[in-house]
Amino acid sequence: MIRKLFKSILFLLAVSVTMSANAQTKAAQDLDPKQQAIIRIAALTGKGSLEQLKEELKAGLEAGLTVNQIKEVIVHVYAYAGFPRSIRGLQTFMTVLDERKSRGVNDVMGNEASPIKNDCSKYDRGKAILDTLLDTPQRGPQTGYSAFAPVIEIFLKEHLFADIFERDVLTYKERELVTVSVLAAIGGVEPMLQSHLKICMNVGLTADQLQQYVGIIKTSIGKKEANSAQSVLNGVLKSK
Repeated sequence: MIRKLFKSILFLLAVSVTMSANAQTKAAQDLDPKQQAIIRIAALTGKGSLEQLKEELKAGLEAGLTVNQIKEVIVHVYAYAGFPRSIRGLQTFMTVLDERKSRGVNDVMGNEASPIKNDCSKYDRGKAILDTLLDTPQRGPQTGYSAFAPVIEIFLKEHLFADIFERDVLTYKERELVTVSVLAAIGGVEPMLQSHLKICMNVGLTADQLQQYVGIIKTSIGKKEANSAQSVLNGVLKSK
C-alpha cells in the first residue's frame, strides 16, 4: 500500500514538473510584455487612436519600456504613417508623462542612441543594414519602383535604414515589430507587410510570435486589419 502511494506521489511530481517545464517553454516562446506593448503603441500611433494610445503608453511604461524606447517607437512610426501621426503620438506621450509626474511617478528615461562611428557613406551603411535584415546581399540593377524613381531608393537606404534603423535605442527585432504593426494598422500596403513579416522571421521572430502579433492587432485595432494581416502572414509561412 505504502509502495503504491509512493509511486503515485512520484508520478504526480513528474507530471507537475513536466507541466511546469512546458509552461516555461511556451512563455519563453511568447512575445514578452515589452514586445506586446511595442506592437500596441506602434499600431495605435499609426492609426491615430489617441485615447486608446494613452492607456497603452501607460501599460508600456509599466511593462518596463523606458521613456526613450517609447519615444523611439513613436518616431519610427513616421517612416510609415507620416509626421502628423508620429507627432500626435509624441504629444500624447508627453501628456501621459506629465500626468504621471504630477502623481509622483518618475519613469526611467533609458539610453540615448549611441554615436555612429562608421566612416562609410549613409547609403552604404543603410544598404548593409538592409542586406542584414533581408539575409541576402542586394546586387544587380534597380528594378520596379527603384528604377522608376531612383531617388526614393536612395531615401530608403540613407534615411530609413541608416538614419532610423541604425539607432540602437531599439533592436532590429523591435523595429520590425513596430513596422509590421503600423503597416497592419494603416492597411492597403500588403506587399510591404509581406516583406517585413519575412524580415521579422530573419531577425528571429517565430511563427507563433507572429500569430500572437496578429491577435494583438485584432484586439487593439480591429478584426478587419487582423484578418488582412493574417492572410499575409499565412502566405509568408506557406512560402517558408
